[in-house]
Amino acid sequence: MATITLKNIPDDLYERLKAAAKAHHRSINSELIHCLEQILKPKPISPEDRLARLRSIRPRIPADAVSPEEILKAISETTPLFS
Repeated sequence: MATITLKNIPDDLYERLKAAAKAHHRSINSELIHCLEQILKPKPISPEDRLARLRSIRPRIPADAVSPEEILKAISETTPLFS
């Protein structure tokens, strides 16, 4: 595993990190790794959750936002099977 040294951490940020580590019963190093994972690692989304999100967004999209022709053009530009 790699090792990283952080320098010049602002005092207020360090205190917040230390407090979060204490609240979560972790070392400062473990808390920092957890924070990095939360920001940098993609979170898997189930197909059901993705579909629910899309269904919640769909009513806010105007019916004429994209024409069927524009959709077919986009498909043909990105998928060689449809060209």
